[in-house]
Amino acid sequence: MPHLVILYTGQLEAETDMSALCRSLADSMLSVRDDADKPLFPIGGTRVYAYPAPHYAVADGSADHAFIYMNLRMAKGRSIATQQRVGDALLACAKAHLEPVFAKRHIGMTIQVEEGQESFDGKHNNLHPLFQNVLR
Repeated sequence: MPHLVILYTGQLEAETDMSALCRSLADSMLSVRDDADKPLFPIGGTRVYAYPAPHYAVADGSADHAFIYMNLRMAKGRSIATQQRVGDALLACAKAHLEPVFAKRHIGMTIQVEEGQESFDGKHNNLHPLFQNVLR
């Protein structure tokens, strides 16, 4: 955790580099600090993935309309101010990346930040040890 999942209308594939957007959003997540000025998220636990929606209806049904929905899910315990900081950082990052697309077409973009109370949170991970000595 954290995981940022992006759903978007498929026609955007030809108009922007979604892999570059994922990397930029991950870097934004890793740059956010918590209330104690420590990194908000661990490098090894940060995930961003994007899926095109093969079937969708947007607004009035015009094939020219698009959407991007981003949902950040993170473990419980972050302050509202910290959640706002990460949401603002992700929104600014996505807006900057998608500015050329917004200039060409109408897009609905949403980001939601959720803090979860898991009933089960199983993990198996050998990524974290790779980054224990990384200073940020």
